[in-house]
Amino acid sequence: MTTTPFDLRGQVAVISGGNSGIGLAMADALGAAGADVCVWGRNTERNAAAQERLARHGGKAAAKTVDVTDRDAIDRAVQETVDEFGRVDSFFANAGTDTGYVPFVDRDIDDFRALMAINVDGVVMSLQAAARQMLAQGTGGSLVATASVAAIHGSPGRQPYAASKAALCAITRSLAVEYGKKGIRANSILPGWTETALTEEGLSTDAAKEKMLPRVPVRRWGAPEDFGGIAVYLASPASAYHTGDTIVIDGGYSVF
Repeated sequence: MTTTPFDLRGQVAVISGGNSGIGLAMADALGAAGADVCVWGRNTERNAAAQERLARHGGKAAAKTVDVTDRDAIDRAVQETVDEFGRVDSFFANAGTDTGYVPFVDRDIDDFRALMAINVDGVVMSLQAAARQMLAQGTGGSLVATASVAAIHGSPGRQPYAASKAALCAITRSLAVEYGKKGIRANSILPGWTETALTEEGLSTDAAKEKMLPRVPVRRWGAPEDFGGIAVYLASPASAYHTGDTIVIDGGYSVF
């Protein structure tokens, strides 16, 4: 199937939340490395644009309209992917959202639950469907969840988001132990401050530039493209012995 550690020809990768931001950058890198790629998203226009972009790499590319809070939609999308591509070798659970800053004592519990439905329930159901397919194939695979450095740092006013991302770290560690003997690896990626549609407004403030940016040793915000390499690595044979990890990519923010 592959000739070098980072050659993904013959592999099929699926990325939820893959029509923009970090998800699309990961999908783009996976396609450039030779993988056939299927992205999931709720916005049909962005899906179409993503599929067109990914097709330029020469492999198969597809985009499916999927709401990750809908178990039936997830199961259907996995089956459609298998029908079209033949298999699933890596699954990147990247779909997620944030509710922004709200003082903890003012946070409505329904707001908390709504975020968890996407960031935790949606990821769990997606990883379940992907894992079932990998087990059925019997050839192992790679499960990856996009968490956040909010999982390991205090994040005032964003407790729902932080809690959801910490949950993903625990889930992937548990999956690594449960399914390692089946050849299935599970890891989480923890992005630092990265410029995406979700963070653009917050990172453009004077407070962010004056207080947060100086704490990033590389002295810039992350870009979605900074996560392409880790996606290729985690999908590739190069990571065959790498599982149960929480991989921080934050320009050094966490160690400064």
